[in-house]
Order: sequence, then C-alpha cells, then structure tokens
Amino acid sequence: MQGNPDVIAYLNTLLAGELAARDQYFIHSRMYDDWGYKRLHERSHHEMEEETGHASVLIARILLLGGTPAMKAEPVNVGEDVPSMFKSDLAVELKVRDGLKQGIALCEQKQDYVSRNLLLDQLKDTEEDHAHWLEQQLSLIEQMGIQNYLQSQTS
Repeated sequence: MQGNPDVIAYLNTLLAGELAARDQYFIHSRMYDDWGYKRLHERSHHEMEEETGHASVLIARILLLGGTPAMKAEPVNVGEDVPSMFKSDLAVELKVRDGLKQGIALCEQKQDYVSRNLLLDQLKDTEEDHAHWLEQQLSLIEQMGIQNYLQSQTS
C-alpha cells in the first residue's frame, strides 16, 4: 500500500523521538540499577520497553505505507542524578507529546485515519502514563525531600 509521503516522513520524525526516548530510558534504567534504586530501575526499564513498542508500531506502519524506516535517534540527554534524570525524561516525553499532536493533525489533513489512531494511542500512553508518572515523582521529591524519596526507591 502506498501511503502519503508527508505522513511517512513525519512518522519517521516521530520514530526518531521514540528511539531517543528508548535509549534515554535504557541508560537511566542501568544507572538506577547501578546506584541500587531497584524501583526506579524497574520503572525505567518498563518505560524503555514501552518506547520500544511505540517505535515498533511506527516502523510497522511506515513499512505498510511503503516507506523505509529511518533508524536515526535524536540526541539523548543523560541526567547526572535522579531529579535531573526525571526532568530530562519529562522533557523528552513532552517533546514526543507535541510531535504526536502535530502528527495527528497531519494524518487528519491527509485523511490517513489509521495512522492517526495509532498516534492517538501513543499520545494517551505518553500523557497518562509516562509524563504523568514523571511529574508525580518530581512532586514527591519536592514534598518528601530527595533523601526520603531515594530511600523509598531502594527495595
């Protein structure tokens, strides 16, 4: 099936964001594990797997539309401590969210409603799971203090 070239190109743009998010969660997951923050390691690893799933959906759609997936991730911003890691991950999620919204509008304009629905599903996951959880953690750090928060993440 031949898809709209503008949609295919934009799906590749979104793919780059998902790959960057995956890579960033991956390195942060390993850092949390190395530091002994098992709960953060598990959550970040889970997010990495979800981002990999998002990328897989985009790759499958690009291929179905007759395109070639561009496997070029955007730069990764590795944090130096837990709060900076959360802020970095949140920045990626908000960028992905904004990109998904633009992609949804493009897909509607080009009348590619299947791609639009795929992006809507990813937007829901990005807003309601990934970004929301990160915002909660930053709020908990503010309320509890960093030492109490980190202690709660060790087992």
